[in-house]
Amino acid sequence: MQREDLGSLFGRIARRLMLAEEPLLRRYGLSMWGYGVLAHLAKQPAANQLALATAIGYDKSRLITLLDELARDGLVIREQDPADRRNRQVRLTPAGESRLAEVRAAVHAMEDELLAELSPADRRSLIRMLTDLADG
Repeated sequence: MQREDLGSLFGRIARRLMLAEEPLLRRYGLSMWGYGVLAHLAKQPAANQLALATAIGYDKSRLITLLDELARDGLVIREQDPADRRNRQVRLTPAGESRLAEVRAAVHAMEDELLAELSPADRRSLIRMLTDLADG
């Protein structure tokens, strides 16, 4: 029996994860992209909206609408860059940090269920290896 290609395996896993995550995210008033924005901003505030779009791989022309929604919900704030008034810096608000923590806890619980067949050591190894692959 031939081994399945990694792209196929990752695609199947990604679809399973997205199907499981979407209802969780909706419960917290977020889309996948909204969650991605919050998660990225938790790692580092965006120097500007274009940098944020590039970092998360999102269409810059659609990002404004997404940021409008997140700002309306009080999860992010956009401020004029003092060094370049044409740019808007984007960062999480305390409410955004709190929402992200709640969503992450729910997502991690779902992932624990998904990985329940693996031993705790195998789970840690899998997450470590996936992180290494993702970070390149």
